[in-house]
Amino acid sequence: MAGLNVSIAFFFLVVGVCQGLRRLSKRLLSPGAYSCLARELAGSLQLCTSCLELRMLLEIGPWGGGFGPDVVLTLLFLLFALHGASFDGASANPTVSLQEFLLLESNLAATAAKLLAQAAGVGTGWAVTKLYWSWELTHFHLIQNLIASECSSSIRTSLHHAAFVEGTCSFLFHLVLFKLCRSHPIYRVPALAATVTFLTYVAEPFTGAFFNPALAAVATFRCSGNSFWDYVQVYWLGPFAGMLAALLLYQGNIPRVFQKNLLYSQKSKYKIPKARVEAPAEDNEPRRKRKGQKGSSEPRA
Repeated sequence: MAGLNVSIAFFFLVVGVCQGLRRLSKRLLSPGAYSCLARELAGSLQLCTSCLELRMLLEIGPWGGGFGPDVVLTLLFLLFALHGASFDGASANPTVSLQEFLLLESNLAATAAKLLAQAAGVGTGWAVTKLYWSWELTHFHLIQNLIASECSSSIRTSLHHAAFVEGTCSFLFHLVLFKLCRSHPIYRVPALAATVTFLTYVAEPFTGAFFNPALAAVATFRCSGNSFWDYVQVYWLGPFAGMLAALLLYQGNIPRVFQKNLLYSQKSKYKIPKARVEAPAEDNEPRRKRKGQKGSSEPRA
């Protein structure tokens, strides 16, 4: 278990460094530059290094460390809960950034800056993790370095099925994200972490369960077994299609493309008051005459 303890220490070190980077950049940069660049870069760096180390433990742990997938899934839940609490609003996921653009919550320049920062973050995370593995602090890293040149594709099913799996994971993830977007962090963070853990448990045997185009690009695109276009279909187009389906189901439209709601009718929030119907004036005249007749029939003193 010494190797597992080293990995856990690495997780905390990465989170601490990225948290320090966030605080420093928040003081030095403008709010726009921080939210579009520094925050996304730090979040992507943190997510990439953690997921690459977890992926290594998931592949080598059962036969090289004597622990099963339940340990890795528990670490995954705790790490994503920690990420959700420390990301400071960053998504570290290109499909979430594109979703914000389609919802008119972000303009084109800000979205492009976020995507570039996410690419730089995962690229830096991959380089940092490779350097960390090269030190061979544990026997897990020694084995990882030995098998790194024989990296095989994470697609272990047909292309259409793999794209469907990644799209379905993205669809469910974004639906939960829509549902919890206005919830208190104390409920949103563990719910999202539990969703990611469940989807990973179900989909990992088929595609590795990335449903994050940036993370998949650094983790599996370089592996042999499939072409670049195969990876694009599964890990880029699949999650993007899942995000679009979740957006249409939740919103009924895509505000950036069209405003008409295709699924839900828009009901007015305000009730129109009903007009009071008054009796015709002609009906009141006989009543007045009757009252006059009663008054005249009274005896005079």
